[in-house]
Amino acid sequence: MRATQYLLAAMVLGTTIGASQASAQCSGNAGTCNTTNTASVTVGALVKLGMSSATTTLTSPTVADVEAGNVLADAGPSFTVKANRSWTLKIKSQNATNFTYAGTESGVKPIADLAWSTAVGGTFAPITASDVTFASGASSSNGAAAAAFFRTSWTNDFTSASNAPGTYSLPIVFTLTAP
Repeated sequence: MRATQYLLAAMVLGTTIGASQASAQCSGNAGTCNTTNTASVTVGALVKLGMSSATTTLTSPTVADVEAGNVLADAGPSFTVKANRSWTLKIKSQNATNFTYAGTESGVKPIADLAWSTAVGGTFAPITASDVTFASGASSSNGAAAAAFFRTSWTNDFTSASNAPGTYSLPIVFTLTAP
């Protein structure tokens, strides 16, 4: 029984080796022999997103800012986009409705109180929990630049939960794709 198993294994191995060698062999009567090997590689959509900083410190409001219901401007991170085809950079809040609050005064600040733009004097849009196009390129790029600018709105009401003492934070997700 053992001898039969060894014989069968040797036959399978011999057949495999013979088949591999046969596909790489050629013969010719004129003293030359040519075979062709085609090398190929598939390159997928490649993207790289560089971000200047993982955090942005927003300006804290003063008494005068709350009294006036001011909007405070801050520079956010800057980006470098590398892609081997057209690309899109999207922005959204990781939180669905409100900033994350840490404190003892039951603070509640809507995410829409933070607006974003790609230019310091540009048109600002409230941040949402859904992807929105932040920047895009119609072709490949070796380092397209983009920058985020933020404006935080403060309600002119000292009793508003959005002005309660504490720390408010909002995770903002930037997603680069090359569809």
